[in-house]
Amino acid sequence: MIEIKKILCPVDFSETSNYALTYAIDFAKVFNAELELFHVIFDESQIVAFYLPQVTFQNFDKELEEAAKKEMDKLVEDFEELKNVNYSVKFAKGTPFLEIINEAKENSFDMIVIGTHGRTGLEHALFGSTAEKVVRKAPCPVFTVRLKGHKFKMP
Repeated sequence: MIEIKKILCPVDFSETSNYALTYAIDFAKVFNAELELFHVIFDESQIVAFYLPQVTFQNFDKELEEAAKKEMDKLVEDFEELKNVNYSVKFAKGTPFLEIINEAKENSFDMIVIGTHGRTGLEHALFGSTAEKVVRKAPCPVFTVRLKGHKFKMP
């Protein structure tokens, strides 16, 4: 039988990410597994600094971190189901798919539960699908979650 003791759930506070979290919580309950909510603060300062070298980032990083922590606190508060599972919260800074993969490898996660559409529009075109990259490179099985009613449109 498959043993799932540690589940990684990357969250970006999008509707899809929150929906994926409902699956991660259910898996954690069924398998009596630890659940880690993992948020990556995208290091956009590198990109902005390239295009706008005159901009300073002394407080920018701190403000991003504080905003992410507030969003995470709200998310945890909104998901009462988390009270019924052993969960933790962790933050990282960098490129989301790389940080997710590194976290899964370094901490021997048995499964990743991730939403399929966090970014949209220009961000998606520039950075691609985080979920797709995680699926391709993850060291463990990845369960992808799409919003109910989300319709695929052929290009």
